[in-house]
Amino acid sequence: MDGVTVFVLAGGHSSRMGSDKALLHFGGVTLLERSLQTGRAIAEKVYIAGPRQRYGQFAEVIEDIYPDCGPLGGIHAALSATETDLNLMLSVDMPLMTPGFLEWLVRQACASRQLIVVPNALGGLQPLCAVYRPPVRPAAEQALKRGDYKISHLFTAVSTRQISQEEIAAAGFSLEIFRNVNTSEEYEELVRQ
Repeated sequence: MDGVTVFVLAGGHSSRMGSDKALLHFGGVTLLERSLQTGRAIAEKVYIAGPRQRYGQFAEVIEDIYPDCGPLGGIHAALSATETDLNLMLSVDMPLMTPGFLEWLVRQACASRQLIVVPNALGGLQPLCAVYRPPVRPAAEQALKRGDYKISHLFTAVSTRQISQEEIAAAGFSLEIFRNVNTSEEYEELVRQ
């Protein structure tokens, strides 16, 4: 798809996992490689938002301008570096995510004027599988400067479209694609499937 950049968010400390979850294997590849493959299926420009030293061998890396501020720091860095209007943020720990859904999500963003288009599924908003436009960057920067790292606060600061899980299901997508892997138990369960 033209006019979209994918940023794989891989800058976390994986504290609940106990090891770098981006480098865990699933389906014969690491979670990071899987996310990059998923992103490349829908966009030519795919970057990693995270530390260059750790992930530079996998793809081009965009490092945080405000380090150690969680995923919001990665989103801000991505929006500072992007050259496209639509920017899909994809967490590295969503191994069941599909190119089909991401393409559908980007199409929803294309048809919308809102600055953020975010799915609301599995009991909550999914800000790490959402589309952001560059004008979100100043609001993200202000939040980072005041130490407010909750991405959900952006949704009241800028115009946001929430896509309901009913819309997602009606479009033919399983909500399982949003399942993420944060703990060793969740990873073991994923591998057993």
